[in-house]
Amino acid sequence: MLAGLAVAGLLLPEAAAYAAIAGLPPRAGLTAAIIGGLVYLIVGRSRLAIVSPTSSAAAILAASLASLQTNVAGYTGAAAVLTALVGLIFITLSLAQIGVITGFISRPVLRGFGFALGLTIIVGQLPHMTGIDTGYGSVWHTLSQLWSQIGATNIASLATGVATLGLFLSLRRFRSIPAGLTVLLAGIMASSFLGLRELGVEMAPAVDFALSWRQGLQGQLSAIPELARMAVPIALILFAESWGTMRTLAIRHGEQLQASREVAALGLANLASGAMQGMPVGAGFSAGSANEAAGARSRLAGATACFVLVLVLMLAPGAVSLIPAPVLSAVVIAALLHSLSIAPFEQLKRLRRDYPLAIAAALGVLVFGVLNGMLFAIGLSLADLLHRLARPVISELGRQQPHSHNFVDLNAHKEAQRIVGLAIYRPNAPLIFANAESVLGQVGEAALAANTEVVVLSLEETDDLDSTAIEALLELEVILQRNGIELVLARLHDRAREGLRNAGSKLAEEGSFSVMDAVSGARSRLQALSS
Repeated sequence: MLAGLAVAGLLLPEAAAYAAIAGLPPRAGLTAAIIGGLVYLIVGRSRLAIVSPTSSAAAILAASLASLQTNVAGYTGAAAVLTALVGLIFITLSLAQIGVITGFISRPVLRGFGFALGLTIIVGQLPHMTGIDTGYGSVWHTLSQLWSQIGATNIASLATGVATLGLFLSLRRFRSIPAGLTVLLAGIMASSFLGLRELGVEMAPAVDFALSWRQGLQGQLSAIPELARMAVPIALILFAESWGTMRTLAIRHGEQLQASREVAALGLANLASGAMQGMPVGAGFSAGSANEAAGARSRLAGATACFVLVLVLMLAPGAVSLIPAPVLSAVVIAALLHSLSIAPFEQLKRLRRDYPLAIAAALGVLVFGVLNGMLFAIGLSLADLLHRLARPVISELGRQQPHSHNFVDLNAHKEAQRIVGLAIYRPNAPLIFANAESVLGQVGEAALAANTEVVVLSLEETDDLDSTAIEALLELEVILQRNGIELVLARLHDRAREGLRNAGSKLAEEGSFSVMDAVSGARSRLQALSS
């Protein structure tokens, strides 16, 4: 229960601030935190995950709503329908048991996207911190407007934001103190006793916490096709972020989670949030980490946080309108500072893996905006996957030691030796319709150039063969036979063997389960022929 109190202190400012990012009233964020959080607690199984509005979904929602060219009331209704559509996407994925589809967005791409998204949101909070109206636009538009109007900075607003940011970061080092709740109370006291409103400091809008679903649907049904298109990137980023958070917390605490059930729980949480005019929700890393750090042991902590939020909004709804906008902006900035760490990029650079992908994903968001940047990131991941599958490395194998059973890449192991009269090749990716012809064509060319008598093709990476791959294998066999070269398959999996057997190929019966067996059989046949 104490952990739940600490989480409530974080959710209250974050939910209101994330609603502001999306251009929605605070009620949309707070409703989502309460309704979506409670529904997940009933259906979901993670003990530590907290389902509430997230910064990434709020940013994509803002970009989506901005393209609708409607008023604030229209934003609220469109956001509600969009949230419900996100819920329907999750439920569809759960029923089809294809929640793992988000695995096609690679981690390096997500890291680059997260870095640029965090930077975009932080820059978007600077106008509230400075009191300068920059209008809606890209990161570069906001920065240029701030620079051109720097003389119009409201000193009281800037001082409030900077002081809040410093206080929040200082208190966050002490786990026993709810930093979010403390800075909120400090902001309300400063607003009341220092007259910040009179000094021109912007305040958070008042909260009307009357739960209703009808207003959210009025006039939005005709926009469902357009909103459905916008819901896809929100659902993708929400599940990628949520499942990553849930899985990380589960591994730390020995939990077992089923992806399909968690996707269904997220779907129902978003449906309920949309029905009550809320905004999209997911398991954000900051809230889950705060819950864990506060010492939560069960889902009771999340239930307590929701209950505290309800009490605050029922007993003191006017207090929210006393929160200075720079305080909410400072909370958002503090929550996202971790996303600006360059450590993930440095790690990728050290590994010499995927570093350009992460940089390209980050630049995509900064150049094309959040929504198009998300689509660009998805496209990058898929393009990288297709490139790896379509152009796999083909290794020529040799025996590691004279009497060893180990066959390794000749380029990587200089001590390895070729087998006289044999050439052994291994495609380092599954043979599928996209690469079978090109890969096996390269194998054929290498075999003809090697002037060998037997080609052993190791298919250890290929669990199954589609019809294109089977046809390409049979064509390779014919080409090699015409040139007096025998083709032997090694590391042939059962399903691949069955496909070749159905095609009537003798490769199915002659194929071996190991490279050593294939080499031994080929050498025996060569010796018999020579004798």
